[in-house]
Amino acid sequence: QELKHTLIVSGDTELISAPAYYLAARKAPSINAFMTAIAIIQDELAHAHIAFHLLEELGESQEELIFKRDPKAFRYPYAFDVPLESWTELVTANALYDQAGFNLLGDIHEHCSYGPWKRGLVKVMAEENFHLRNGRNWMKRISAAGGAARDELQRAVDWMFPLTVEWFGLPDSLKQHSTQLEYRLKGLTNDQLRQQWLSTVVPFLDSIGIAAPAHRENGHYALDYPFPSTFDPKQKRWDFTDPCNWDDVLARWRARGPRNAEMVGLFQESFRNFRVQP
Repeated sequence: QELKHTLIVSGDTELISAPAYYLAARKAPSINAFMTAIAIIQDELAHAHIAFHLLEELGESQEELIFKRDPKAFRYPYAFDVPLESWTELVTANALYDQAGFNLLGDIHEHCSYGPWKRGLVKVMAEENFHLRNGRNWMKRISAAGGAARDELQRAVDWMFPLTVEWFGLPDSLKQHSTQLEYRLKGLTNDQLRQQWLSTVVPFLDSIGIAAPAHRENGHYALDYPFPSTFDPKQKRWDFTDPCNWDDVLARWRARGPRNAEMVGLFQESFRNFRVQP
């Protein structure tokens, strides 16, 4: 059951990234940029297929999981429920979100005891590396442009960085037991994975002149804001003066975000429309 749960989270995350990225990719600055975004979306769908194919091998129905579940029953990081509304936000997601995916799946690829998934992740890891490099290259270009473009990039990082920090789940101090570690589905704890992400992303942002709300302290990265904090998804704004607790965060995650039903509906409605009628 723990393996199935982990595969569902992975499959849902890869699957939902496709409509999330596509809705922003339509604002690409050129045909070449748009085609690169479409290639990334195609990769994400292939990654989702790997997870759902393995779930079918384990007795689950791909059709039921993908096309017949209630949108709120999908299990993917809350960040994808917040709309990506510009090319700048899309490439920031490629750099930040895909780096998180690279860290999480890289840990599974290295430590997972389930051979079929471990082998399937070889392809996934190579392609995720391309996605995050594409995002980084665009962020460098936008930051170097300066002015309004750079300001827009900073605003994107301001709301997306803390959401990605949340991506790794509860702090280790609140995790009483991890069956994923026990069954060797992964090898690192939530906080270890979070530190791995911070140690890559913060130096990168510093290198392109974009402020990151974290700093290195005593050999690890410390956040410059209360964790967790209150987030307004409609305004894409954090209130760091209003720290919340993890029960509040879990309630926000369970309620899903403003684009959950729309994004799930994009592929579920297509399935209904293209089914052969008796």
